[in-house]
Amino acid sequence: MGTVRRLSPRPEVPELGAAIEAFLAIIGNRNTAKAYAIALRALAAELGEHAPLDELEGEAGADRLAAWFTARWGGAAAATFNARRDALGSARDWWREQDWLTGDPIRRIRRRARTPDRTKALDRAHIEALLTRQNLALRERTLFRMLYESAARAEEVLALDVADLDQRNRRAKVRRKGGAVDVIVWQTPTARLLPRLLDGRRAGPLFVTDRRARVPLPPPDVDPGSGRARLSYRRAAELFEQATAELPGGPWTLHQLRHSALTHAAEDGANTSTLLRLLRPHLGRLAGPLRPRLPRGPGPLATSPRPGRTPPVKAQRVRRRRQPLVPE
Repeated sequence: MGTVRRLSPRPEVPELGAAIEAFLAIIGNRNTAKAYAIALRALAAELGEHAPLDELEGEAGADRLAAWFTARWGGAAAATFNARRDALGSARDWWREQDWLTGDPIRRIRRRARTPDRTKALDRAHIEALLTRQNLALRERTLFRMLYESAARAEEVLALDVADLDQRNRRAKVRRKGGAVDVIVWQTPTARLLPRLLDGRRAGPLFVTDRRARVPLPPPDVDPGSGRARLSYRRAAELFEQATAELPGGPWTLHQLRHSALTHAAEDGANTSTLLRLLRPHLGRLAGPLRPRLPRGPGPLATSPRPGRTPPVKAQRVRRRRQPLVPE
């Protein structure tokens, strides 16, 4: 005779509003919870907070959810569309773990492929909104602000040590691509953030990780006081994409930030020598407003003859008229 086992009953399915708040409460990152709440609370407003969660089950639930989602975010950018869908997907997965759902109510909502325009400069107002955001961490705020104000490459700034800084003159020496040593400069906002970021540190990398290094690293890449490692380019790029995911055209890239800084500098009247210094050694790869055009006529960069010498005169090309053939 077989063994009889008692099956545990399925837990009571909560109302939609309570299920949403329970899911948001378990998210540790406040920014993530805030982003997820946009889509989930919009769903509760559409179906009603007191609607049973299992109304999302079955074909009817999937159809209703897809129709509402498409009407609400169908015209949004691909990044926004995908972010809202991901919020619903994360909630769905957690509700399944609680045995509140069995099906997949978002199965008819497909993610969109993103084809961002990486050649277009970012809007100044959007960059300023990012750099002045209250919930942006001090390290990220200082890094992004310095990158934008100096128009330097991320690799150059991340390689800076505390000893490289000349805070009084708002500048630092960096090593450009190809090994050339150059100087970057920043403005007042970055100058005000640096003392807070350093917090008394006098040596080690300028930008470091949140935790101590887990593997042995070269001494120059470790802060001697805290043991934290130099922030890597990969991690900096991830942080920047996370911070800009909800901004227009987001997520942005660090290359876009530098591209925009150079474009805005040109729009503000930066002289050609300044732009050439910032752009080298890859000036030939750039086009449009980022590639300064050297003046051909008289000007500060136009060539002039040596004293006492007469400038050469361009020879005129004489076109000979063809003589008609005369029969003999």
